[in-house]
Amino acid sequence: MLTTDTDILTAAQGWREAGRGVALATVIETWGSAPRPVGSHLAIDQEGNFLGSVSGGCVEGAVITEAVEVIEDGRPRVLEFGVADETAWRVGLSCGGRIRVLVERVA
Repeated sequence: MLTTDTDILTAAQGWREAGRGVALATVIETWGSAPRPVGSHLAIDQEGNFLGSVSGGCVEGAVITEAVEVIEDGRPRVLEFGVADETAWRVGLSCGGRIRVLVERVA
């Protein structure tokens, strides 16, 4: 079982070395209540397999979807979920906080 961000990063590197397309999502900012701290990672491959966590629930589903697109087009994205964003309720972040997540392709 992967228990640390180091384990997640090592696994992502292994996926990349095996020829898989890989993206890394990292929590870069939190405000208020947030399920995961800044620096938390989620590694995603081109088929949507993932390891780690940046939030939980449907927020991670949205991050995984964006990550697959990042793998395809190579353009990093900063995603934001929070109380000021109406889409946050749809993706399950109703805890009264905000998170920003950087998603970038692993070269």
